[in-house]
Amino acid sequence: MKKTRGQIEAEISEAIIKFEKEYMGRGPLETKTHIIDDLVLVRLKGVLTQAEHQLVRAGEQSNGRELIKQVRIALLEKGRPLLETAIENLTGKKVISLHTDISTVTGERVIIFTLQASPEII
Repeated sequence: MKKTRGQIEAEISEAIIKFEKEYMGRGPLETKTHIIDDLVLVRLKGVLTQAEHQLVRAGEQSNGRELIKQVRIALLEKGRPLLETAIENLTGKKVISLHTDISTVTGERVIIFTLQASPEII
């Protein structure tokens, strides 16, 4: 059964929140998903932990920002198969690439999935 763009986007947001809570240990304060042709853009707000905020405040001499980015990317790469399976199940299309970055200034993370083709939506 085909779903609307909004239904699929909401389901993807829920799946990402579940992943963040179960795999990363803490969920975002807000999540919004956008399907644009063969791209799935997920924007998560408020993802930094209190400890990560402390690292950021420690200043440039501590390398806190770089450490946060490195750890977050490594953790996401480790959980990548779980994320890709969820996106493939929800969109009906194979994930061919995943890109991510996190802002240590705003506490916002962006995840972009490139699909093999645009999902079928009504």
